[in-house]
Amino acid sequence: MDSNALPPLLLQFAATVVLSFVLGLELHSYRRAQDEGIGFGTTRTLTLIGAAGFVLWLLDGPQPRGLYLAGLAALAAWLTVDLARGARLGGALAAGCDASGALLPALIVLLTYGLGPLTLTQPAWLVAAVLIVTILMLAEKPLIRRLSDALPVSEGVTLAKFLILAGLVLPLLPDTPIPGLVDISYAKVWMAVVVISGISYLGYLAHTYVFPAAGTLLTGALGGVYSSTAATVVLARQARTDPGIAAQAPAATVLATAMMYVRLWLVIIALGHWPAALRLALPFGLLLAGSLAMTWWLWRRGRSGAAPAATAKLAPHNPLDLPVAFLFAGLFVAFAALTAFVTQQFGVTGLHVLSFLVGFTDIDPFVLSLLAGHFQVSETAVTTAILIASGSNNLLKAGYAIALSRQRTMLPAAAWLALTLAVSALWTMWLWQR
Repeated sequence: MDSNALPPLLLQFAATVVLSFVLGLELHSYRRAQDEGIGFGTTRTLTLIGAAGFVLWLLDGPQPRGLYLAGLAALAAWLTVDLARGARLGGALAAGCDASGALLPALIVLLTYGLGPLTLTQPAWLVAAVLIVTILMLAEKPLIRRLSDALPVSEGVTLAKFLILAGLVLPLLPDTPIPGLVDISYAKVWMAVVVISGISYLGYLAHTYVFPAAGTLLTGALGGVYSSTAATVVLARQARTDPGIAAQAPAATVLATAMMYVRLWLVIIALGHWPAALRLALPFGLLLAGSLAMTWWLWRRGRSGAAPAATAKLAPHNPLDLPVAFLFAGLFVAFAALTAFVTQQFGVTGLHVLSFLVGFTDIDPFVLSLLAGHFQVSETAVTTAILIASGSNNLLKAGYAIALSRQRTMLPAAAWLALTLAVSALWTMWLWQR
């Protein structure tokens, strides 16, 4: 051991004191911003409370921790007396203000007292995370208040649904194979549900709160995050009745499909299918680059038209409805069973035909079930099946774009979407000839 190195205990004590001092400074700044008096819990007081918690935890030794708990009880009594005194003197509580304004300093004091044990027993990243969250809660009160006022009550229910999907259902599911599907477990199916729902939820939040007045082009991009097919349908319908939207809808439609490739690739990575992600990186990258180039050309073409500017409105669909999650899980299992049957009976040719047909439905559960199972086909067959499914899904969107919009301006976009199927088919042929 290096004789010049500082003792670990001294470093932990110094960290506790510094963090307590920082919390004291932030609390003082918060009070000044709110035009409050100094009150209980000054910077010096918080620093000493943090040091006291550190020392009492060390002196207490093994369980039970009588000294530390006695200090906590004394601190709680002190805070209670201070709150009661403030109420009697006509403080925040007596004035009928929000009780959180009076309780916040008390919560910071209690947190400071716990910094010593936290530094001694927990990893450094957890200590840093606690401090960062506390400082943000103190420093960003106006932003938090605006967010709280703008957030509807229904969004709390939406968040609760996601917590049910990810934090409650997923840990309870066993990592055992589903009967008849040796390589696909209950936990694997629900993990796919959580990942798809999470990415779609981020797109929903961005569209609803970050870019609520997004232009037609951005609407296509955000819509493609959670459903490029739904975005295409909405854009085509609105282009039918509004000349301004009709000018930009083709570019937005192609951009929504470009986002489909990004979403699929990110989902594949998130579920740990790195070999498939690497095999698909080049074809997806080429299709994405071509779609973006086509988007740029269609956008420039739309801008040069005489139609007035307009904005398409894509009504954001909450992707966290529990029935939708259960439907996705059911489709995942059904596609896995169907894929196993087709590959056993008809081999690669049957898989490619199935992939083409599945493209006219929801391809996400098919793609993920295809990656999760180890079917009697090669990795190349799995890659080409994903390309064919995404290409035939684009053919479906091309039909929607023409049939629902009834606009000649949609023809280039529909032609490009159909061309992506041809590119996927040519890539498939090239892979099999190697």
